Amino acid sequence: MDPEDRPPAQTEDHGDASPLARRSQELAILNAIAAALNGTLDLDEALGTALALVAELLGLETGWVFLLDEETEEFYLAAAQHLPPGLADDPDRLAGSCYCLDTYLAGDMEGAANVNVVLCSRLHNLMSGTAGLAYHASIPLYARGKRVGVLNVASPDWQELSPEDLRLLHTVGDLLGMAVERTRLFARSAEVGALRERNRLAREIHDTLAQRLTAIILHLETSEALLEAGAAPAQVTEAVNRALTLARIGLEEARRSVADLRAAPLEGRTLVEALEQLVANAGLPVAWRVAGSIRPLPVRVEVALYRIAEEALRNVVEHAQASQVQLLLTFRPREVRLDITDDGVGFEPQQTPGDAFGIRGMRERAQLLGGRLSIQSQPGQGTHLQVILPVGGQT
Repeated sequence: MDPEDRPPAQTEDHGDASPLARRSQELAILNAIAAALNGTLDLDEALGTALALVAELLGLETGWVFLLDEETEEFYLAAAQHLPPGLADDPDRLAGSCYCLDTYLAGDMEGAANVNVVLCSRLHNLMSGTAGLAYHASIPLYARGKRVGVLNVASPDWQELSPEDLRLLHTVGDLLGMAVERTRLFARSAEVGALRERNRLAREIHDTLAQRLTAIILHLETSEALLEAGAAPAQVTEAVNRALTLARIGLEEARRSVADLRAAPLEGRTLVEALEQLVANAGLPVAWRVAGSIRPLPVRVEVALYRIAEEALRNVVEHAQASQVQLLLTFRPREVRLDITDDGVGFEPQQTPGDAFGIRGMRERAQLLGGRLSIQSQPGQGTHLQVILPVGGQT
């Protein structure tokens, strides 16, 4: 570590605490953290709990966790607590690389001796909004020898870490790394189960076609019987038309239901990749960007965001008469936000007809995930749609 990146050294005063008392305190801290992490299989909850306990038990204020995405091998901000305004109000400052992440990737934070306090490069160039923070301790996270991420904890008044502090923080990192790996394994097993359930439902929908086909056959047999009986052509035509109507309805229902269950646009692609393709095929100019630290999201959240973006862009193309659209996807520690703005003819949201199933469907998707969807528009002044979905990770 570069000496100039260290804070001024201070001597930590542990008072008259005996080694036995100190050890007892460490075990109590580790037990509390381990119990909290073992009590949940939700990654966001586990990270938030760990941050809160480390901050409380070690007398710190602020912390954040970067994890390595298993697919892209890129860092993303997975959780944060009490971020200073300069970081909380500017998600882009928490995206990309920094000194501690580069050090971690270089393999220079593999042991307890390398858990130490460094000058935070994300806060270093801020003129204001740091809340007095300048340094943080970086704790490497590993699981079964595999890189998982980095836990940073910060305080305005840092003291030189003692060997006991280093050992304690390193053990906390081990516990958190294992918890991250465990929750990821559980999430993968849950996704496999969800895939099997979707396939089962798809088979059931397919089976319901048998009922529709049975009805079609009955109508066709009726038309055949009418022909043999010498019935009027109009009666035969009516029976055939009923069969055709049932066939068309059944085919459309099957296509729509199976497509919804499969969530095909996201299969094999990330949300960002799927949205890029959606924007490319929108049929009008779309200025699109991503803000903040891109992170993996639960499948249900990704599907909801994609479907809402898809429906919103469809509405713009069909109704707004817009010349351009702006689409912004923002990742924050506790939520993900989608903003879609157009310069079209606008409308009066309070006067939206009751059969506007597109808007109703988008709002219901957001509400089912504990989020909210808002629409701001006036005739002649375009439309701004915003959806915010919670993803956890901040207290």
